[in-house]
Amino acid sequence: MKNHTFVRYRVIVTLGLLMAGFLPSRAEAKKLNVVTSTTDMAALTREVGGDKVNVEALARGYQDPHFVEAKPSFLLKLRQADLLISVGLQLEIGWLPPLITQSGNPKIQVGAPGYLDASQFAEILEIPQGQVTRAMGDVHPLGNPHYWLDPDNGRRIARGIANNLAEMDPSDGAYFQQRFEDFDKRLTAAEQKWDEEMKPYRGRKLVTYHRSFPNFAKHFGLDVIGYVEPRPGIPPTPTHTLELIQLMKRENCRVVLVEPYFDLKTPQSIGRETGSQVVVYLPSVGGEKGVDNYFQLFDYDIGLLIKAFNATK
Repeated sequence: MKNHTFVRYRVIVTLGLLMAGFLPSRAEAKKLNVVTSTTDMAALTREVGGDKVNVEALARGYQDPHFVEAKPSFLLKLRQADLLISVGLQLEIGWLPPLITQSGNPKIQVGAPGYLDASQFAEILEIPQGQVTRAMGDVHPLGNPHYWLDPDNGRRIARGIANNLAEMDPSDGAYFQQRFEDFDKRLTAAEQKWDEEMKPYRGRKLVTYHRSFPNFAKHFGLDVIGYVEPRPGIPPTPTHTLELIQLMKRENCRVVLVEPYFDLKTPQSIGRETGSQVVVYLPSVGGEKGVDNYFQLFDYDIGLLIKAFNATK
């Protein structure tokens, strides 16, 4: 009798602790801790992971993902991660590899099951041919890493993440698949809307500060004719700026796109000389308040582009 009373007491105490939030529930305990290098990978992970994952991004959406200041808090996040998702193609080479090593987390080391390079799922553009040297600037020898700015790549990445989550948590595999199918359906509808909105502007010429726009431009039929940087990662020079101004005048190009982490001084001088619209666009989710998911990123940038194109007819 005493035994039954004790068991009953333990059950009551455990239930009480669960209700009070002192013990994790079964659902909470099952959640996978996912850390991503960028907000874009985090946004796609949330789409397919739903309430079965905890997701945190290291870089902020307004930061240059090539150059992120490593913080002690990053190490704590990485130590607790079940899965680390990187953009890859050496985008994070200046800051992420040392953090992975220092974390001491065997799950997320490169080559381990908990390390996922999302570039393997995407169509990669601008893969250099021949030898790559420092004289070429910060050229990525494996191709341009800004591949998420194409909805088709977003779909491919989301599918790859969903499959990876299902491998890590087979009991929720059907859930991740259902989440991907829902995302795919919503993305297909959004793509049709975006393609229709951008249709009148196919073939329009523009200049970007950095080479972060090729996938977006290819998907929507835009023509990037030049860059404010003379070479990737190299600040603009007076000679290159003058050449770019002359090129824009010859080609009747009157839109300059600038990432939020670059100085506007040179782009604005180019804009004055060419009568161009200088537009600070968002390469990543979270770059502005209210741009909190993958869909809102394209809505925001397409809205900016249409406004700029209409102002420079």
